[in-house]
Amino acid sequence: MQKKRSYLNTDNISRSTEKIEFHPLKPCIDNKTEILFLGSFPPKRSKWSKGFDFFYPNFINDHWRIMGQIFFCNKDFFVDNKNKTFLYEKILDFVEKHHIGYYDTAEAVHRLKDNASDKYLDIVKKTDLRELLANAPKCRHIITTGEKATTTLCQQLGIETIPKVGQSVTVSVRHADTQKNIGIHRLPSSSRAYPMPLKRKAELYQAMLVKVCLRTLQQ
Repeated sequence: MQKKRSYLNTDNISRSTEKIEFHPLKPCIDNKTEILFLGSFPPKRSKWSKGFDFFYPNFINDHWRIMGQIFFCNKDFFVDNKNKTFLYEKILDFVEKHHIGYYDTAEAVHRLKDNASDKYLDIVKKTDLRELLANAPKCRHIITTGEKATTTLCQQLGIETIPKVGQSVTVSVRHADTQKNIGIHRLPSSSRAYPMPLKRKAELYQAMLVKVCLRTLQQ
């Protein structure tokens, strides 16, 4: 039997405390990644869907419904409604095929309240974006999902004017002897706490994906 692919960062999970949580997942990126989704930070593991140790794991978060709607015209394409979880291996195959990467803008956080709201996330350590991109040499586009992720990323890159939902900016990012232009694209949070219908979110996500990488949607 083939060993299940795992993105759990067991070292970070082990050293997390009640005060400081270290990122429980390893970055989902490789040398073929072309588009990188960046959120803020995962919810507590007690909120994760059963058997789904990956990004956007909360069953009431609509990220994977949005992706199913965009790519397959079926919001439940990646959803196991009976068991209230997402289809792990199917999703990993999908992101690998389309060269889509995932991570977050924070490496370590302190939760000011016991919930998943970005509003109450105090970032202790930001993700080193330059180091992250060094492992994804083909990546030319970063999509942020939510205000916290967008603000954190813009602060790190020195972007003074934070793009609004649906807007983009281009920034030059340097790591070691390599410098490249990266498009930063802001999309609405896929959390249901963000007041926008799923259909409208899917339209915005699709428009942005078509804009940044039409080939991805045509394969």
